[in-house]
Amino acid sequence: MGKPLLLIILGPTAVGKTDFAIERALECGSPVVSCDSRQVYKELKIGTAPPSPEQLERVRHYFVFSHSVNDYFTAGRYEIEALSLLEELFKSHSTIVMAGGSGLYADALCNGLDDFPPADQRLRKELTMRAETEGVESLAAQLKEIDPVSYETIELTNRQRVIRAVEVTLQTGRKFSDWKSHAVKQRPFEIRKVLLTREREQLYGRIDRRVDLMMERGLLDEVISLLPLRERPALNTVGYRELFDYIDGKVSLDKAVELIKRNSRRYAKKQLTYWRRDKDIEWIPV
Repeated sequence: MGKPLLLIILGPTAVGKTDFAIERALECGSPVVSCDSRQVYKELKIGTAPPSPEQLERVRHYFVFSHSVNDYFTAGRYEIEALSLLEELFKSHSTIVMAGGSGLYADALCNGLDDFPPADQRLRKELTMRAETEGVESLAAQLKEIDPVSYETIELTNRQRVIRAVEVTLQTGRKFSDWKSHAVKQRPFEIRKVLLTREREQLYGRIDRRVDLMMERGLLDEVISLLPLRERPALNTVGYRELFDYIDGKVSLDKAVELIKRNSRRYAKKQLTYWRRDKDIEWIPV
């Protein structure tokens, strides 16, 4: 008997991963294991575009609404918990469907993570203060100089990610992106990765329409309800930080919505850039 198969459905935001994954799961009698770094949080019901109640009813999903924004949930923790879950699921399934847009989470599951150096707390505090006083754009500009690969592949509005990339590079003298060039850990299952794509204008139109739909469904009210938790890392996310700026009086509501659309399009572009380096991914137009 051959190894069981993990089928991973990847793709940029709004490309249609959820529907595609559900259809594949129904075909092979599998649940869907999410590898999305934000849909995991139970407090984020609208802004992360999670599966609808009807979709969750059709197919059992794991790592959707499973943790709290108060939890310290990382790609490393996801690797451990997802591998443990798959071990159990493969006892009764020959194929498991996984879906999500987080390249780092998918990489952690497939390849394992590097043993990054422990944080230099003094340097991290210094960089955090810089981000607060000069803006994350200042650190992003520095990252572009010292590690262009990370600059092109990470979400530059994610302050924690930018700080960590600059911190590791300055601390070790080795580019943050080079730390990811690790030996792949062996897994007891086969892995097939497919990436869904659409024409750019079609994808951008889907992103814009989805943001409008989120607003109609009450995204602003969701963000207001999360104000006491706004400093949690999970809320430093497209769709939430722009509306926090609106609540703070920094931008109009129309401008905030426009920025959510723009930043979502930029994030989609970053996602595709990230996955182009993986030659094992099969690209599928939908």
